[in-house]
Amino acid sequence: MSVWSIVVAAGSGQRFGGPKQYEVLRGRRVLDWARQAARVATDGVVMVVPAEHEGEPEPGADLVVVGGATRSASVRAGLAAVPADAEIIVVHDGARPLASRALFDAVVAAVRAGADAAVPALPVVDTLRSLDGGTVDRSRLVAVQTPQAFRAEALRAAHRDDADATDDASLVELAGGTVAVIEGDQRNLKITTPTDLRIAGLFLG
Repeated sequence: MSVWSIVVAAGSGQRFGGPKQYEVLRGRRVLDWARQAARVATDGVVMVVPAEHEGEPEPGADLVVVGGATRSASVRAGLAAVPADAEIIVVHDGARPLASRALFDAVVAAVRAGADAAVPALPVVDTLRSLDGGTVDRSRLVAVQTPQAFRAEALRAAHRDDADATDDASLVELAGGTVAVIEGDQRNLKITTPTDLRIAGLFLG
């Protein structure tokens, strides 16, 4: 099966204070680490970047497109560039620089085995409290990561009506697709704050 990846790196990084995917991590941009992981694990890579970076070279990417106002819009921009004959599409956050080849392989394998979507996830270890009062049963909750793999037609169908969500697997599920949950990786953190960037540097060091 032909496997392509979309690396979504078009966010503004409001919580970070700027576009975190362009921060330097061990001599390379955060998004370079994310793209390299996708490059090694899949047959083709579409990079989705902010409009202000349009036209800039992205070595290792087969195609570079400009993202939209939301994450879902950016994924759709990437989807439009993925070749029609791709059978599996992997969506990965440009702000996750530490995803391993094994994690890419695991989500792709779950789709090959029959799932419409496959996501890595970790158990929630903190006690969760609702702002409305009371704690939430964490035993039924997981924290979802990327890369997430999809049967190409299932992902395209989930995005046909310009639906919006922070997670593509939830759109596939809403469209009636099956989602496999596999074991995530504690090292695969998402850069959200400057502290996360420092921790990622320690992991890489």
